[in-house]
Amino acid sequence: MHSFKTFAAKVRPFARVFSVVLIGGAIAACSEAKTETVEAIRPVKVVEIASTGATRELEYSGAVKARTEMNLGFRVAGKITERVVNIGDKVKPGDLLARIDPTDYQLGVSTAEANLQAAEKQVETARLADERADQLFAKKFASEAQREQAALAYKQASSQRDAALSSLRQARNQVGYAELRADQSGIVTSVSADTGQVVGAGTPVVAVAVDGDKEVQIAVPELEIAQFEPGKPVKVSFWSDDGLVLDGKVREVAGSADPQSRTFSVRVSLPDDARVLLGMTATIEASVDSGRQFVSIPLGALAKQDGKEIVWVVNNDRETVHARGITVASFAADGVQVADGLKPGDIVVAAGTQFMTENLKVKLPTAEQRAASNDATAAIR
Repeated sequence: MHSFKTFAAKVRPFARVFSVVLIGGAIAACSEAKTETVEAIRPVKVVEIASTGATRELEYSGAVKARTEMNLGFRVAGKITERVVNIGDKVKPGDLLARIDPTDYQLGVSTAEANLQAAEKQVETARLADERADQLFAKKFASEAQREQAALAYKQASSQRDAALSSLRQARNQVGYAELRADQSGIVTSVSADTGQVVGAGTPVVAVAVDGDKEVQIAVPELEIAQFEPGKPVKVSFWSDDGLVLDGKVREVAGSADPQSRTFSVRVSLPDDARVLLGMTATIEASVDSGRQFVSIPLGALAKQDGKEIVWVVNNDRETVHARGITVASFAADGVQVADGLKPGDIVVAAGTQFMTENLKVKLPTAEQRAASNDATAAIR
C-alpha cells in the first residue's frame, strides 16, 4: 500500500503535464479547425460582356466659327488716326471701320492735279502747232517732215495728258483707301491694330466673321484622319445646351498635317440655327468602321498589373476571379472599348478591382440583380 502511494505521488506531476499538453493540443486543434473553416468571400459587382458591333464612336471638340472670316486691312500704308468699331459690333457693307492719316495722299492729289493742268497746256500748244503745220504744208511753205513732226508732238502731248489723268485718279483712290470699310455684313471678331499704330499696306487691322453659314473646326490625329471625308454625316452637340444636337456634315479635310501638332484640320458645316453662336464649344461625334469586333466594359473594370492593363474575370464554376490581360482600343465617356482579351459572355468584375487577388472567392449577385446592372450599363451607352 505504501509503495502504491509512492508510485502515485511520482506519477501525479507527469499526469498534470500530460493533461496540459492534451488541453493545449485540443485548443490548437480547435483554432486550426476554425481557421480552416473561415474563408473570405467578397461580394462583387459584375457585368456580362456584350458585343458592340463593328463600329465605334469618335469624339472631338472644337469651336463654332463663321465659314468665311475676313482679315481686313488698309490698301495703303499709314498711321491709324481712328478706330470706329470694337469686338462684337455688327457691321454692314460700307460701314467705316478705321481711318489712317490721309495728308500725304491728299498732297499727292494736289500734285497730280497740277501735273494734269500742265499736260493739258502742252496738249493745247501741240494742237495749235499741228494745225499751223497743216496750213503751211497746204500752201507749200512747210515740208512733209515738218508736218509729221508736229502731228507726232501733238500725239505725245495727248498721251502725257492721259497719263497725268490716270495718276490723278490713282491719287484720289489712295485718299479713299485711307478709310477702311466693311465689304459684307458680319460681326467683328478681333482687332489687330489700334489708334496711333503705323501699319503697312495689307496689314490685318480688323477681322469680320461674315454672316451666313457656320461650321466647327476640329483637329483629328493622323491615325483617324482616314475615317473622315467630305460629306460624312456627324452629330454635333454643344456644351452650353445639352438639348441642342444638330446633324452636321464634313465639308473640308486638310490635305496636310499641322507641322507642330501633327493633326489634320477638319471643318464640319452646321445647319442654320439661331441658337448656335460664334465661339460656342461643340463636340463632334462620328461613327466609324472599326474593321473588327470590339467589346465594351465600364471604366471601373479596368485595372493594371505589372504595368499591363487587365480585368478580373469570374470563373462561374468555382466563383473565383482571375486576372486577364486585355488590349484597349479606345476610351469613351461611358466606358472602355476592348480590342482583344475578352469575348461576349465573359463575366467581369465592374468595381473594386483594387481588392481583387488571384483565385479570390467572390459572391456573385443574383440573376435579377445582374440583369438590372447590365440594363443600366446599356442605358448609359
